[in-house]
Amino acid sequence: MKIRIYFFYGLLILGFLLLTGRLVELQIILGARNRQLAEGNRIKKIMVPAPRGIIYGRSDQPLVRNVPVYRLCPDETDCQTITREEALKLEAAGQTGELKTNIGRAYLYGPALSAALGYLGEANEEEVKNGQRELGDLLGRAGIEQRYDAILRGKDGGELIEVDARGRQIRAIGQIAPESGKDLQLTLDAKLSQVAYNALEGKKGAVVVSEVKTGQILVLVSSPSFDPEKITAKDLTGPDQPMFNRAIAGAYPPGSTFKIVTTAAGVEEGKIDQNTLFEDTGQITVGDYTYRNWYFTQYGKTEGKIDVVRAIKRSTDTFFYKVGEWVGPEKLMAWAREFGLGKQTGIDIGGEAAGLVPDPTGQRWFLGNTYHVAIGQGDLLTTPLQVNLMTAAIANGGKLCQPTIVNSQLQNPNSKSECQDLKLKPETLRLIKEGMKAVCATGGTAFPLFDFNPQVACKTGTAEFGDPQNRTHAWLTAFAPVDDPEISVTVLVEAGGEGSYVAAPIAKKVLEQYFKVD
Repeated sequence: MKIRIYFFYGLLILGFLLLTGRLVELQIILGARNRQLAEGNRIKKIMVPAPRGIIYGRSDQPLVRNVPVYRLCPDETDCQTITREEALKLEAAGQTGELKTNIGRAYLYGPALSAALGYLGEANEEEVKNGQRELGDLLGRAGIEQRYDAILRGKDGGELIEVDARGRQIRAIGQIAPESGKDLQLTLDAKLSQVAYNALEGKKGAVVVSEVKTGQILVLVSSPSFDPEKITAKDLTGPDQPMFNRAIAGAYPPGSTFKIVTTAAGVEEGKIDQNTLFEDTGQITVGDYTYRNWYFTQYGKTEGKIDVVRAIKRSTDTFFYKVGEWVGPEKLMAWAREFGLGKQTGIDIGGEAAGLVPDPTGQRWFLGNTYHVAIGQGDLLTTPLQVNLMTAAIANGGKLCQPTIVNSQLQNPNSKSECQDLKLKPETLRLIKEGMKAVCATGGTAFPLFDFNPQVACKTGTAEFGDPQNRTHAWLTAFAPVDDPEISVTVLVEAGGEGSYVAAPIAKKVLEQYFKVD
């Protein structure tokens, strides 16, 4: 009996010693560490996002507005966007420990400016893992938002708060104020861009408008476009590719708009001048192949004897076949590169395509290849932006200007427009201008712009592309006014048909808005 009692008391004493030892370990040996853990559970760091810099348009109109984005984050890997009302309820209950606020965007002109401005998107998994960004960070994706993200984003601040076990705030401990991002002033004309976007009516295509003397971009519109405030799976993978910027990344055969370059090459190389006469018989036969003029193909008619101005006015293919032959493919392609084709323009947003100027010396090349390229077909590919700047170079006296969207002159008053003098002969410029002026006058190919005031100089294009049913891209590129050019307007409609019927009416609406024509 006594043995059992002693055994029982022994167990009690052993248990007491073990409990005491554990308490000593927890409170004395591990006390400091546990106090730190306890403090860590009660102290929360809340990121205070920096207001993103505002993007302004040409007339100082804001193109975006900052808006708060609320996210509920139970842990660091699981966040859910909530409404403002839901966030206010959490704040009213003092439950801000799991609430995160970020700065999002409202895009005031929606899809019309999406190609140029881009959008904000959350940091991806790789960016978070690399420690570059935190979960929920909004970064510039595409366009101006991406290109100038570091400038626009600013520097986030932070706040330390004490919370209880339920995440309710007890008191503020300290904070660091955020530093706002810098504003950007763009050259874009928002209203003109909206008119251009609406004029495309959802068709696949692009409109580019620039100042001919500076290269400043007024309109950079791609259609179809996307809602920059709500990116969907269809935007990312849909067949219409709404996030594909056709204005700078779409590469298309330029069709008859390239006859501007062919004419320049012919005059500069001394192969044609104002006295050159050519008799159009509707077609040219070389061996087993026949190369026709569009007027003969469609209506069975010929132009008769024509000079270079009338050849541009009527877009006579046979004339330009021969000019390409007289100049030779190597020099013709060299002049294409002089006008900025086959390389990126260096516009200040990403995603630009270089297009393609073929190299006649690096492949089997036949006279037929030269004929095709001389009228903007064959392997030649250009972007709408490139064609626009090519047109502006004729309008401004032969200077190929660097295109810009950010108004660097406002950001830095000492900066100047970068324009390369192509050193074209006065006769070259005069003949091309006269021809383009005639295109937009009675008897030319751009009938929607006949009698437009102020007078417009232009070139239509109907470019065939690789399709067995002879589908064509519709082009029109123009500058106005003729006597003292201000802007260059280029319209491209994918698989749209004829430039005169499809692209010209779109350009007309843009010109009407710019010149305030009723």
